[in-house]
Amino acid sequence: MLKYFLSLLGWWKVAIFLREKRSQPTFKEGELWWCSIGMNIGVEIYGKGDRFTRPVIVLRKFNANSFFGIPLTTKLKYGKWYVPMEHGGTESRAIISQARIFDGKRLVGKMGVLNKADFQRIKIAFLKAHAS
Repeated sequence: MLKYFLSLLGWWKVAIFLREKRSQPTFKEGELWWCSIGMNIGVEIYGKGDRFTRPVIVLRKFNANSFFGIPLTTKLKYGKWYVPMEHGGTESRAIISQARIFDGKRLVGKMGVLNKADFQRIKIAFLKAHAS
């Protein structure tokens, strides 16, 4: 329990820092970013490391401050909720079941841009999986 409490304390420090940021990066649809997702509960995906980060695809930009994103994993999972993709020579999975709205202040570093074919495939898989 102490380890969990210390992790929460670490996340709260990061969350306070992110909340107080005066500016945020400019982001676009189809880009990959390191994103401070934080600590979550149960089956919700979480970030790792000191900044509680995970790669995220910007699926839909709502405005300069928010976007709908899909977290990634390098664990090669299979099923309708995991869409294979590659970036920078690394095979990953877009976890479409964990898609959600993010504030742009959570973005900590741009990784690059997803190729158009993968981006389109992920968008279609997301819509198809959530339609059923």
